Amino acid sequence: MPKLPRSFYLREDVLQIAEELLGKFLVTKFNGVITSGMITEAEAYAGVIDSASHAFRGRRTNRTEIMYSVGGTAYVYISYGIHHLFNVVTNLKEIPHAVLIRAIEPSEGIELMMKRRKKKQPDYTLTTGPGSLAQALGIHVRHTGSDLLEEKIWIEDRGVKIPREKIYRTKRIGVENSGRDAGLLYRYIIKGNPWITRSPFNR
Repeated sequence: MPKLPRSFYLREDVLQIAEELLGKFLVTKFNGVITSGMITEAEAYAGVIDSASHAFRGRRTNRTEIMYSVGGTAYVYISYGIHHLFNVVTNLKEIPHAVLIRAIEPSEGIELMMKRRKKKQPDYTLTTGPGSLAQALGIHVRHTGSDLLEEKIWIEDRGVKIPREKIYRTKRIGVENSGRDAGLLYRYIIKGNPWITRSPFNR
């Protein structure tokens, strides 16, 4: 299946990109083994003007410098010292837009995902929540800066079209204390899909 081209990520509208990532497939290949899943939930972060973004007001640190890379780069960071969270950098170099991938519906390599997540039976918590999906797919903070057009982590278009009426916008999760932009409807989910983060915003 074709990987998303660089041009997909270089566009200016991070909200459009987040919405269009629904139905695409996030794929990893480590040690020759593929794991993948369909993206069901994504959150947009609009860089220097977004108070919920790590790059708000042009903030630059060793961790966030990757956000200023060219679109189509992986930004992976650790949350609460435990969870590795996978983001897609978008827009042109030096414009730090990003989309956090929050959940996927598993498709390939489910047994390996369960092993990585230390689960004996598959359930909806396997790949819902950004930390869970990253663990299931083997994504680690060491992968930050990876080019999403290469052979370790990439996103594919497998022809899945999500009907407009199935796309639902809500507030982002976990940014309640981020100031003026905490209430923006920058989270996109496939409505009715069980493979999404449990949240009061889903209703």
